[in-house]
Amino acid sequence: MGRLVPVLVPVLVSVPALAGAAAAGPADGLRSSPPAYRTAVGAQPVQGTQRPSGAPRIEPGTYTDSLARGDEKHYAVRLDGKSSAYFSAVAAPRPGSEVADHTDSLKVSLRDADGNACSPGGSTAFHGRGMAYPIADYATRRADGPRTNCQKAGAYYFVVKRAGKAAAPGADRWPVELRFQREPGVTGTPPAQPAPGTWSTATPAPLTGGTKKEADGGTGFNDAGPIGKGVWQDRIRPGETRFYRVPVDWGQQLSVSVELPGGTLAGGEARVRGQSAVAGSRLVASALGLGVYNPARGPVSDTRFIAYDGKPAAARIATAPVAYGNRYNAAAPVSAMRFAGSYYLAVSLHPDAAKYFENGTPITLRVDPAGRPQRGPDYREKTTDFSVSPRQRAAADEGMTARQVASSSRMRVLGYGGIGTGVVLLLALGVWAVAARWRVGGARGQQ
Repeated sequence: MGRLVPVLVPVLVSVPALAGAAAAGPADGLRSSPPAYRTAVGAQPVQGTQRPSGAPRIEPGTYTDSLARGDEKHYAVRLDGKSSAYFSAVAAPRPGSEVADHTDSLKVSLRDADGNACSPGGSTAFHGRGMAYPIADYATRRADGPRTNCQKAGAYYFVVKRAGKAAAPGADRWPVELRFQREPGVTGTPPAQPAPGTWSTATPAPLTGGTKKEADGGTGFNDAGPIGKGVWQDRIRPGETRFYRVPVDWGQQLSVSVELPGGTLAGGEARVRGQSAVAGSRLVASALGLGVYNPARGPVSDTRFIAYDGKPAAARIATAPVAYGNRYNAAAPVSAMRFAGSYYLAVSLHPDAAKYFENGTPITLRVDPAGRPQRGPDYREKTTDFSVSPRQRAAADEGMTARQVASSSRMRVLGYGGIGTGVVLLLALGVWAVAARWRVGGARGQQ
């Protein structure tokens, strides 16, 4: 059986909807313009150098910089010989600005002290026919498994480059967010790559049934709205990209569908820019975009756009199941599904879609992290980036924002002191048992 590659296809569906504040939900009304990418709280400003000499040293954490067209910036890092490392870059052009085409791209790599590449690196371009939206990619350093370059402890350089045509539009600087994450090594022999045929490559049908729950997408990775298994609805406007985070545990396989409802041409005339829609035509060639990123901000699937002509349509993506051994797979979409944690959905509505949805439109998300969670590898140290906690899962099931999680007594109980899942469940069962005795046992129950 062949390997599953994430697919993004237009289908007909039945119809039953660096800012100072997080993106508003559906009930908050429309805003004047799409908000900019919101960087992480506490991210440190840093200025990369055009050459390795004098490059600023970065430690695990989040940083901000900017890139002019043609910039190639270096950042110095020091790695041990036992941990894997992930270096991501997010380019966030100003919403409403234009990018040239797929040649306007972000390239990342990790190099040793002699300038040799540690891995093929990543390269991500824009696929929205001129739409500017956040794009991200990562460079990796794997410390275990089959022999690779750069497994020794020492000095390395994370390199980020902005490529593109010199005469193309969008010559303003791009804000860039950098992140350095460390994955602990595992005890014993690392889990092997899953054998071919151990999981289904068929694209599952979209999740159906149940009441739609309200989602609140964010501007990027840092304020992404948490959602779990179920059917969700949000609102998006032309030119906007909304992010969602989904906890996906070891052994689970993620399936996502994002739907646009039917629409009517505004005045029967296309009031758009560029070449993706023709005046008087019903077709918007690149209307709805959907992309998936892993917990290290590496693309499982680049954001790809589907066409829209006023009929209900959807974009779908299905992934491989999460497995530690996927990192040894040569296929990038499978290799990216290498750890548990928060996976990110990026949903974009092209500015040209204003010919149908001038004031925005509801969207429906059908999210299915299918499969029973399995036990993961035995890491030498605890890791929060590459795991799923009961608190994360509960917040996603209820679509709770970070602020709601912080103020929720239930979430505080689940997250208290890093208590393990089993202990939390035992405590909860104990509380329920005592409460039941109080109700039916009277004084004897109190004793």
